Amino acid sequence: MIKIENLSFFYNKKRPVFEQVSFEMNSGIYGLLGENGVGKTTLLHIISGLCFPKEGSCKVFGYESAKRNPEMLKQLFFLPEEFQAPTLPIKDFVRYNSGLYPNFSEEHFDTYLKDFQVEKDRKMSELSFGQKKKTMIAFALALNTPITLLDEPTNGLDIPSKSQFRKIIASAYDEQRCIIISTHQVRDLESLIDPIIILDRNQVLLNNSVEEITRKLLFSYTQYKPENTLYCEQTMQGYTSVSANEYGEESTLNIEALFNAVVNNRAEIKKLFNPKQ
Repeated sequence: MIKIENLSFFYNKKRPVFEQVSFEMNSGIYGLLGENGVGKTTLLHIISGLCFPKEGSCKVFGYESAKRNPEMLKQLFFLPEEFQAPTLPIKDFVRYNSGLYPNFSEEHFDTYLKDFQVEKDRKMSELSFGQKKKTMIAFALALNTPITLLDEPTNGLDIPSKSQFRKIIASAYDEQRCIIISTHQVRDLESLIDPIIILDRNQVLLNNSVEEITRKLLFSYTQYKPENTLYCEQTMQGYTSVSANEYGEESTLNIEALFNAVVNNRAEIKKLFNPKQ
């Protein structure tokens, strides 16, 4: 669906955001992770054609994203972290904007909105920030575009709404969709995202499925501090650690520990996941 080749991008030449980056994204609920300012939002802008590569290319369904071909745009929807809400009632906003997307389902939209406990006859401008966010998430998913880009979608949601968000994403997903969720709140999405992309220092450090990650890495919880780990953190219960999975043991992914292991051991992680490079 999305193919990025030798992509370089910068706002300031002295501080490139991406440098000769190449990777692909297909179906899945992608978790796009990285520290603030590392380029998560910029990558979503490049994919949706709002920013243009300085070098290399980004193709969506074979179209150069920078050219914003209408055939590409009707298959993609980008929901930014912050947006300006119109003064229209929700139902009118949907009526005026859904026609651009051939797979929109009003039934799905009504279901998602009901799940989020937002009334359809309310004006967008009268909603709280969290209610606006839930309305736009419902709209984005009801469009049923093959590619959906969500930038920090759980910001502004309370705990019950975050739980509902996970359920709605899971129900909206099918194997023909690519949903990319940019977030720094990894605990909100730990049971949902697969594959996982980690950005850091102008590069993509990791782009792998959960199955591939747990095959290569062992996530352990022990009372005593283990040796030879890629990452180890003391907790109230003991130690959380990440190490190379040398014996093919089964373990449960801990995304926060994974992120810390990757950004603190770039060379070792690269060697584990890309031994031929």
